[in-house]
Amino acid sequence: MIVKQRYNKFKNIPTFVDGIRFASKKEAARYQELKLLEMNDEIRNLELQPRFACVVNGKKVCDYVADFRYFSNNSYVVEDVKGKKTDVYKLKKKLVEALWPGVTITEV
Repeated sequence: MIVKQRYNKFKNIPTFVDGIRFASKKEAARYQELKLLEMNDEIRNLELQPRFACVVNGKKVCDYVADFRYFSNNSYVVEDVKGKKTDVYKLKKKLVEALWPGVTITEV
């Protein structure tokens, strides 16, 4: 029996770290970096997959799910690990930054 390894359309390879499934090796590596920073008290309150609701005129348009959020230098940092920036991602990024004052999405 031949078993094919499944890839997504961008050829990312899902990777597990600490029992957590990450969409890519790059995202898993960034998680490990952030865990080290948190252990060394350089960042605090590391969150995975924080969700931002995009509501316009009382109607929910979509949700944006970032990869990470953490507290550093007296403010929250929202990160998205990107290999390819899709048109949908670009639109959601602009929407979140417009609807959520103070939120800037950092791409890693």
